[in-house]
Amino acid sequence: MRIGNSYKQQAITDNWDVIIIGSGIGGLAAAAMLARHLHKRVLVLERHYTAGGFTHTFTRPGYEWDVGVHYVGDVHRPSSLMRRVFDHLSDGQLLWADMGEVYDTIIINGDRYEFPRGEQAFVARMKEYFPSYYRAIDRYMARIKSAAKNSSLFFMEKALPSFVPSFIGSAMRWPALRDARHTLAHVFSKLGIPPGSRIAGVLSGQLGDYGLAPQEASFFMHAILVKHYLRGAAYPIGGSSQIARSILPAIENKGGKVMISAEVDSIIFEGTQARGVLMADGRKFFAPQIISDAGWSTTWGKLVPQELRKSYGLSGKISGVPPSLGHAALYIGARKDSQELKLSASNIWVYPHEDHDKNIQAYLKNPKAPLPLVYLSFPAAKDPTFSTRFPHRSTIEVIGVMPWEWLIKYSDTRLNKRGENYNIFKQELTERLLSILYEQCPALQGCVDYAELSTPLSTRHFTGHPQGEIYGLSHVPARFMNRSLRPQTPFAGLYLTGSDICTAGVGGALMGGLITASVIAKRNLLSAALSGS
Repeated sequence: MRIGNSYKQQAITDNWDVIIIGSGIGGLAAAAMLARHLHKRVLVLERHYTAGGFTHTFTRPGYEWDVGVHYVGDVHRPSSLMRRVFDHLSDGQLLWADMGEVYDTIIINGDRYEFPRGEQAFVARMKEYFPSYYRAIDRYMARIKSAAKNSSLFFMEKALPSFVPSFIGSAMRWPALRDARHTLAHVFSKLGIPPGSRIAGVLSGQLGDYGLAPQEASFFMHAILVKHYLRGAAYPIGGSSQIARSILPAIENKGGKVMISAEVDSIIFEGTQARGVLMADGRKFFAPQIISDAGWSTTWGKLVPQELRKSYGLSGKISGVPPSLGHAALYIGARKDSQELKLSASNIWVYPHEDHDKNIQAYLKNPKAPLPLVYLSFPAAKDPTFSTRFPHRSTIEVIGVMPWEWLIKYSDTRLNKRGENYNIFKQELTERLLSILYEQCPALQGCVDYAELSTPLSTRHFTGHPQGEIYGLSHVPARFMNRSLRPQTPFAGLYLTGSDICTAGVGGALMGGLITASVIAKRNLLSAALSGS
């Protein structure tokens, strides 16, 4: 079922209190908070055929898959920050299924390493795997917790008004920047964990959640990610589309609308004041406040008129911060339920070797090299309602790395009309991904009756991300040093939100939405959400 109102089938007024471009979790969270706490009539415009950004699901006859939400950390605990925020946004209607004791399993050259929930259990398991690194593991965990703790002030600083003295903002940012300016590999080395070693390969085994190998990833991003899942993870009951569906009433109850198949061409300005949006079909909508949840690259590369971008030295690129890597996703349907196929809720990360940097570099140079990362997710095993909604069926997602450069020659083609060479390219990769899936889940052999592969071209088509990047701006150290990644822009009435002003993932995008709403409200709406007011 699609989420949102069809742009072409509904009559809507031209004037609003706030217009939000994009319906990812950041845009929806900002819209819901502004509607609930400031009684704003918010118009959310989504170019895709359903709202929710990477939280949406899609179906084929008999099957359903998520496209971006494979697990969320700590929301199974009612007292956790994330859970309380989601409860506030959804009026408690968004429910979660605990994924159990092991949320991630790392496979390196056939060897298996489990990530159990709970800090003590996690540390004990890592020491069991690597007894000679007993003290290094303790130092690693202390550094993880310290960096994650410092993240609160770092992100709070983004909401400070312009009149606050700069030295206060610098003081809030500096503790986090001590970690953010270093790569994960650098910190490993300082802690006595050799980069490229087996223990480093295991501890960085969730790297696909932010899309960078240890020599490039900011330790700050890694620490936030590890801490996020340390107490375990959960999955939305009813599928990841329930996230957007449960937030919509908060927007609509205050007279707002979420419109789908509604592509924005550009932002309308009077001088340097944002006044509205021009749609792809020529229609115009107006509001005193415009929020872009389209990402940095799209906002400055497309939505803001070129003459304004040039006058302020803005572009869709930030020096030293490339777009994140793209991905290929193989969506599998099988004609047995998850119990019959022995599928578990735990995600599986498969690596050919412990040196992730070398693995990825080799693959980017030669597509025939071993696949450097393959991620297996089993939504049918995570969602307790799946077997009721789709009896005797299972779905699986098999995800790998794919750089945009491999697809440039197809970039001017249309969806489902990219030519025979492209189809052959996809089929070869499909077979490689299936081979790894069967190695890890042998009961699936002979049961798969549907397989569909998406590439960064699909991501670009549906999201508008210029290079089909899944995580927006790359999470390299330079990203966190950049002061422009915040809600405020040089233009009055124009704001940014979503993961690019915070971090990748549901949690990062969610916090991006709350920070932007707080800036507009001129008060801390996160506190309001946590207090339930």
